[in-house]
Amino acid sequence: MNIVILAAGMGKRMNSRLPKVLQPLAGKPMLRHVIDKARQLNPSRLIVVIGHGADAVREAFGDAADITFVLQEKQLGTGHALMQALPLCDLASPTLVLLGDVPLIEVSSLRRLIELSADGLGLLTVCLEDPSGYGRIVRENGQVIGIVEQKDATEKERLINEVNTGIMLLPTKNLGVWLAKLKNDNAQGEYYLTDVIGMAVQQGIKIVAAQAGSATEVEGVNNKVQLARLERAYQRQNALNLMKNGVTLLDPDRIDIRGELVCGKDVEIDVGCIFIGKVKLADGVKVGAYCTLKDVEINAETEILPYCHFDGAKVGKNVRLGPYSRLRPGAVLADETHIGNFVEIKKSNIGFASKVNHLSYIGDTDMGSRVNIGAGTITCNYDGVNKFRTTIGDDAFIGSDTQLVAPVTVGKGATLGAGTTLTKNAPDDKLTLSRARQVTIEGWKRPVKKK
Repeated sequence: MNIVILAAGMGKRMNSRLPKVLQPLAGKPMLRHVIDKARQLNPSRLIVVIGHGADAVREAFGDAADITFVLQEKQLGTGHALMQALPLCDLASPTLVLLGDVPLIEVSSLRRLIELSADGLGLLTVCLEDPSGYGRIVRENGQVIGIVEQKDATEKERLINEVNTGIMLLPTKNLGVWLAKLKNDNAQGEYYLTDVIGMAVQQGIKIVAAQAGSATEVEGVNNKVQLARLERAYQRQNALNLMKNGVTLLDPDRIDIRGELVCGKDVEIDVGCIFIGKVKLADGVKVGAYCTLKDVEINAETEILPYCHFDGAKVGKNVRLGPYSRLRPGAVLADETHIGNFVEIKKSNIGFASKVNHLSYIGDTDMGSRVNIGAGTITCNYDGVNKFRTTIGDDAFIGSDTQLVAPVTVGKGATLGAGTTLTKNAPDDKLTLSRARQVTIEGWKRPVKKK
């Protein structure tokens, strides 16, 4: 099968510098949603017709070896767009036409269209209570005989509520002749692809109309209002799927999945959480309100308190995190660790049952088991040019307001007194501290405000 995705439109009503098909839905461009669905059909050729913002679209998908881009220099209608792609199509295979601004199309609907119209020409249609703006499906004795666009329809034709979605399966061997015959003598001055339906009828080719599963999945996007409506529809469906699989959502209307969220049994997610990239939550994980998780793996029975931000981290079992914790790429937390409020972990390994509970930064660090990090501790891992690592042995105790100037090692069982700035290795099982001598200044008086 050839699949041609029409993605050349400007999208004026978006009022954006970004091409319409690159407008994001659930964290990725609308066009990527369509391409992902097309790939599930295993086409032999995948062609994307681009026009407005062509360079930006190419750049967004530059790493995709299976996509061939073809330029429609002037946007003269859907028929003209398909003309540009036709030389790249295999004439012996049917051509499925998809739209780059219809991101929620379901693969099941496309497969149904393909199955029903294998021997002819297939249209994906939908019945709407208000069909305004859509091309109407004109039938005679139940058989499809044509499609008429809204601006060209008669009053009687405008009463038809079965509409064209723009998605169709066409016999490629006929397209060369049909597309050459298209005319633009219509209200829009464009070459309509839908005009080939009448040509197919004249040739006696069977035309089949397959119904889409819902109106939402074939809804196009022309402005930010429609985009927001489809975003909510997409997220609502994700929420329903999660709940059917046993996930507890405290409010299904307040969750955003911008990637893939995989959940085990008895997972609980509070309101306002955002999941980006690939996120895995194992059995019994609880996620508090307004957390953002990106490309993370959270193991069983871990509790994440509200307002945490995690990116590229791996977290063990029975861990307690937050509130207001931040895990950055390369953070690996072993089982039963505690990461508390206003703590940031970056590119560090935190050992079994170790605790960093308050107002600390741990970066480029290898931490052993059962370590206790006092409030206000930081690892000074950057000299302005290079990064260096800190090593902290098992059972070490780091006093509050300590600075560990890397590269430095804290031995097993070592204790660092509060306020220490450690620039040399601290030995095992000993107390190490560095402080200025405390003095009291006799006769000192607090300054007063001058009149």
